Amino acid sequence: MIKLNSFIRLCIAILLVIGIIYLGSRVDFIFKPVLSLFSIIIVPLMLSVFFYYLLRPLVNMMERYKINRALSILLIYLVVAIVLVGFSIGVWPSLRTQLVNLVDNAPTLFNTLSEQVEKLEKNGFIGNLFPGDLSPLNRLTDFLNKGFGVLTDYFTSLFSIISNFAIILFIFPIILFYMLKEGGNFGRKIVSFMPKRFRDEGNEVMDEIDNALSGFIVGRVIVNLSLGVLMYCGFLIIGLPYALLLTVVAVILNFIPFVGAILSAVPIVIIGFIESPTTAIWALIIILVAQQIQDNLIAPYVFGKQLDIHPLTTIILALVGGDMAGIIGILLIIPIYMILKIIVTKVYQLFFKQSWENA
Repeated sequence: MIKLNSFIRLCIAILLVIGIIYLGSRVDFIFKPVLSLFSIIIVPLMLSVFFYYLLRPLVNMMERYKINRALSILLIYLVVAIVLVGFSIGVWPSLRTQLVNLVDNAPTLFNTLSEQVEKLEKNGFIGNLFPGDLSPLNRLTDFLNKGFGVLTDYFTSLFSIISNFAIILFIFPIILFYMLKEGGNFGRKIVSFMPKRFRDEGNEVMDEIDNALSGFIVGRVIVNLSLGVLMYCGFLIIGLPYALLLTVVAVILNFIPFVGAILSAVPIVIIGFIESPTTAIWALIIILVAQQIQDNLIAPYVFGKQLDIHPLTTIILALVGGDMAGIIGILLIIPIYMILKIIVTKVYQLFFKQSWENA
């Protein structure tokens, strides 16, 4: 009887949630302003959370040395500004030169790519595998030419991108400042709305979520930077053109679960192929070796058992997140999954575990 009553209550709760969602969808015009505000603030908020977990240990350490928390944050901002100035003087000129050269040489690079494709098409092995009309190399050239056209159109909308970036650049430091200043009080304020008998468990859940997000974000940064160092050293050894630019792009794209590794490999292999097929093969080998070192040596050491997510689950989550909200969805889906997993586990332990196991 106890098991049946619990099951009925659970079903009623699920039906109520579904009913609320359905009614909300019928009056979606009420939520459009909220969704519009959310779409504006989501990127600055993501950046704020990301840098909050990176900078919080430093702020906490300075606070232990009796430095006011707000002053600590301002000092960190000053140091970051100095680092950015150093980056703009020491690293950015090389990146900018490689980027400008890549854009200027794009027509020549595509001509060279076509020549390399023609050479491979004349290869007897490739010709025997595929009929001329179905040659994948031919389709690759068409695809890249279309992709270059799309990229050109994309750059024509650069002014809107810059304006959005300006909004992000203005909002993000303000949100980050207050997040760092408040420290861990956000979770405590959320728990304060819960009934008193569940507040201890609520605090435990908030601590678990906080530790999980901190470990995931800090670990992701360490792992991706390690991958970048490995790839850059390898690219320098084989003499890959635009090595620094391609490595920076690869490190950024690798923050996107599953999809990022594939997206980052495509331009590297293409640039290597334009140089020579041998360079493309070596570039691909370097990518695969670096990713194997990352996945099997660096990541397990950095994450330990904190990131207990099966690779297949990661792929499914990335596909679902991408389908629901594009790149933003892919970036957010794993942290959201981690949070929901912790909450659902705690709810199960509190309300269902004992009655279900004893039934």
